[in-house]
Amino acid sequence: MSIEIVPAEAEQLLTWSALTQAIEAGHSLPKAEVADSFLYRGPDTLLNRAAWIDGLGQLVKCATIFPGNGALGKGTINGGVTLYNDKTGELEALVDFHLLTKWKTAGDSLLAAQKLARKDSRAILLVGSGTVASSMLSAYRSLFPQAEFTVWSRNPVSAKGFADAHSGVLVATDLPKAVAAADIICTATMSKEPVVQGEWISPGTHLDLIGAYRPDMREVDDTALQNARLFVDSRATTIHHIGELMIPLAAGAITESHISADFYDLAKGAFQRRTETEITIAKNGGGAHLDLMTAAYILKAWKNR
Repeated sequence: MSIEIVPAEAEQLLTWSALTQAIEAGHSLPKAEVADSFLYRGPDTLLNRAAWIDGLGQLVKCATIFPGNGALGKGTINGGVTLYNDKTGELEALVDFHLLTKWKTAGDSLLAAQKLARKDSRAILLVGSGTVASSMLSAYRSLFPQAEFTVWSRNPVSAKGFADAHSGVLVATDLPKAVAAADIICTATMSKEPVVQGEWISPGTHLDLIGAYRPDMREVDDTALQNARLFVDSRATTIHHIGELMIPLAAGAITESHISADFYDLAKGAFQRRTETEITIAKNGGGAHLDLMTAAYILKAWKNR
């Protein structure tokens, strides 16, 4: 009989530190097999993601992304998740979609920041003021407890609402100035055009790119990618799937050799900052294998409660 995990109760059992450890450990297992399918209707997306990791299990995640839902007072992203037993293939757990997505997305970026951001990072800029920004605020605070946060949004009302809802967050009105002052920049938008320009970014900055997930989306320009050491969570689920990389690759602005490492290179020490002055960019592709690692962590925490 499958386990149904109660989101509100499970949330109290999870920590960002334990999750990043679980994700790093998951990358020491045999490489994941992943398969994605996308269906589109105008701006709406139906995304099905599946992953199989020998020794961990199998997972299927279905997500619907309807950008127009905000105007209806409904969530933009919805879906469902099923987790299967590694040995028997039986349905093992139903994992709440929103719980899993929150922890997977932020945990993915937090692990990258652990390896790439300067340890003395204090000024963190959130570009975008939605649900993901809220998750990243919590995740980053666990790693940088002394950090000061600023939020910027194309919608000033949304940015103010975010700041009002989260203590200690200031609103940025001048994006180039805010980018130049930041030690860490987290982009969580649904932009199809670059929001952050490379010429604004200061030496030593770490950029965490989350928002782009479709082939027609990107959040930073070619200059930013060319001036930085570039990392991805998974080559298999980013390079030929997400516009952040596909567009500049097709234009010849960068080549695949610009990508220094992905999480499967953690064990050999390739996924790390080399100097205090280099700019690092990590593209969070959020592949289904990361959903599987996170779901397995959530299930373990639930069983041990």
